[in-house]
Amino acid sequence: MKVKFVLFSLIFFTNNVLCAQVASVPSLSTISQLAIEVIEQKIDVAEGARVNITPQSLDTRLKPPQCLPPIKVELASNRAIKRNNTVKVSCESPQLQYPWQIFLSVRVDILFPVVVAKEILSNGDLISNGNVTIKYVEQTVLRGQQFNSVKEVVGTRVKRRMSPEQPIFSDNLCFVCKGDSVSIYARTDSFEIKTVGEALHDGNLGDRIRIKNTLSNRKLDARVIDVGEVEVRM
Repeated sequence: MKVKFVLFSLIFFTNNVLCAQVASVPSLSTISQLAIEVIEQKIDVAEGARVNITPQSLDTRLKPPQCLPPIKVELASNRAIKRNNTVKVSCESPQLQYPWQIFLSVRVDILFPVVVAKEILSNGDLISNGNVTIKYVEQTVLRGQQFNSVKEVVGTRVKRRMSPEQPIFSDNLCFVCKGDSVSIYARTDSFEIKTVGEALHDGNLGDRIRIKNTLSNRKLDARVIDVGEVEVRM
């Protein structure tokens, strides 16, 4: 019995010493980094996008207790990552009779590369390489069909005034404007004919507009396929 008691005392003493050795006080920067990592593990981002993860600034007066590893980090609710999220950080502590925990607000900004105006663009202005550029824009600002390549919009015309750094949406442009001379491609499965005509309406990529064949004066429905180009299926 004495041997068992000594053995039990030794184990108890060893465990206490071990706990005292591994328990440590997490720094505020460590807590913030753990919150970032749990967001990174769950977030699903489209290729080419950038992500900015910003935990709330913790009060420097916050004094966490000693924590036994592992520190547990989890989203406070089981839902997809949103712009504003709540992360729970908790641990067992030899200083407390209950788990210590803290909740952090974490903001997630997902930015996409989009074409924006470099200067004020007015109705009728022609888009060129010099008056637009690429900028990363937060996704909540993107409420339309935007473009991620300058080449996609060069040669189009502005339909409404745009401010510097404003994202350019399809509705702001016409790939074919009313009165423009257009190249008409008449296609079947076996051949293609190219002719010229006049646009009778504004149109963007994929839009169907009325055109007039310059040679025959015949009016047709055509689909806009590029800047100054339309397609007629035969």
